[in-house]
Amino acid sequence: MKAQRARQFWWVTLAAAMGVLVTVSLGVWQLGRAASKQAWLAERAAQAELPAADWDALRDAQARNELTAWTGRAVRLQGRWITDATVWLDNRPMEGRVGFVVVTPLQPEGGGAAVLVQRGWLPRRPDDRQAIPALSASEGAVTIEGRLAPPPSQLFQLGPDAPGPIRQNIQIDTFATEWRLTLLPVSVQQTAPPEIAMDGTPLQRAWATVAVEPAKHIGYAVQWFGLAALISVLYVWFQFFSPRRRAR
Repeated sequence: MKAQRARQFWWVTLAAAMGVLVTVSLGVWQLGRAASKQAWLAERAAQAELPAADWDALRDAQARNELTAWTGRAVRLQGRWITDATVWLDNRPMEGRVGFVVVTPLQPEGGGAAVLVQRGWLPRRPDDRQAIPALSASEGAVTIEGRLAPPPSQLFQLGPDAPGPIRQNIQIDTFATEWRLTLLPVSVQQTAPPEIAMDGTPLQRAWATVAVEPAKHIGYAVQWFGLAALISVLYVWFQFFSPRRRAR
C-alpha cells in the first residue's frame, strides 16, 4: 500500500512539474513576443518621423539592401497606375466586415521599378461575391501619399487562384513575372488622396499596424503564469495539506 502511494505521489509530482514547466515557458514566450513587437513598433514610429521618401530615396535604400527595414516610413510618390494589373485581394476583413483590399502597381513616369500600392478596402457585395466596384480610371500622372509596409500578407489557400482580378494572395516575384514588371520588395499602404469607387463607395484605409497588440501578449503571459501558480497551489494542497487533514 505504501509503495502504491509512493508511486502515485511521484507520478502526480512529475505531472505537476511538467504542467508548471510548460505554462511558465508559454508565459515567457508571450513576454518575448510582446517585447519584440514593442521594439518593432518603436522602430516603425521612428521611421514615421522621418521626411517622406520619394522614388530616388527608395532606389537608394534598395541598392543598400535597407528598403525592407523602412517599414512605416512615409512616402510621396508620383507615377502612373498600371490599371490592368489591379488585383482585388479577397477575404480581407476590415473593422469586422468582409471585403477586398485593392492593390495596383504604381510605376515612375520615367520608368524603372514599380511598387505595389494597397489603395484601400472595399466591402464585398453579399449577393454576388464576384462583383467588384469599378474604380475611376486615371491614365495620367498621379501623386500618392502613404507609408511603406511589407507586401500584403499571405492567407492559407488550397490551390492556385482562378484567372481574374480577384485573388486570395499576391506574391511579388510571381506577379512581377506575370506582368513583366520589376517590383520593389515592399508595398505602400496609401493614405492620400481620398479615393471613391464609381458606385460612390469610398476606399477605406484603416490600416492595422499589427494583428495582435503587445498588451494582448502580456495578458496571455499573465494567464499562463496564473495557470502555473494554480497548478502549484493545487499540487501542494492535494499532496501535503489534504492528506494531513485526513490523517488527523
